[in-house]
Formats: sequence, C-alpha cells, structure tokens
Amino acid sequence: MLFTNLCWEGLTVTHKRLIIEMGMGVDQHGQDPTVAAARAVRNAIAHNALPGVWEVADLSHPSEMLVEVQVAVPFPEQVRQDEVLAVLPFGQKTLVLKEGGMVVAGRAIPELDDKNDDMYVAIAAVTVSIPDKG
Repeated sequence: MLFTNLCWEGLTVTHKRLIIEMGMGVDQHGQDPTVAAARAVRNAIAHNALPGVWEVADLSHPSEMLVEVQVAVPFPEQVRQDEVLAVLPFGQKTLVLKEGGMVVAGRAIPELDDKNDDMYVAIAAVTVSIPDKG
C-alpha cells in the first residue's frame, strides 16, 4: 500500500510504511511538556535496530528514511519541536503535536523546580517509511 500524505520541504512524497512504534514518556517534575514528549519518542525507539529498513529498501543511508512522529501531550503549543525531533538519530523527520496525554497529580518538590503537583504524560507513535522508487 502506498501513501502520499507526507510532505518534506514542500514536496509530496509517495512512500511505504514499514514500522510503527509506540511509546510513553512522563515528566514527573518541572511541568515541561517537551520533556514528556521527548521521553515518549525515546521510549518508542529505544529497543529498535532498523538496518533492514534501509538495506532492503536500497537506500544509500538511513537518513533517507521518512520518520513521522505523532505525539499527544498536554499543552502541545509549549513543546520545543526541535528538541523532540533531536531524539531521532536518522531520517527525514516530521512532528505532529496533538492535545492529549494526561496530567496526573503528583507531589511538588521545590528542589526539582516544580511549579505545582502536576506530572505530564505523553504518548508517541513513530512511523518509519521509505520513499517509493517505483
């Protein structure tokens, strides 16, 4: 199945999805949705090695993979997108942020720069695709 809904640098790219990984991340202290989002992405990719994605797909380098990241997190407008995408070592990266995740009551610890008792929970889906060369 081919998809054409991804867009990099203004160009629509036809691609084939190969893998989707999910993850969860929490910022227990500091109330920073970027920390929760980055941890969710790191959790999604933490136990993966994908040499076949670029070897079998005949890519010259893993940076040619298309990597779409979707994160649902409280206060998505506060997320520093470049920090979340920096978690990914390779690929042509895009990030879609959505309102979601959870705010859970924890316990504020002043020495950890807590502003309140809130803990932020984020969920992520990381989709790795390859460009369709056909």
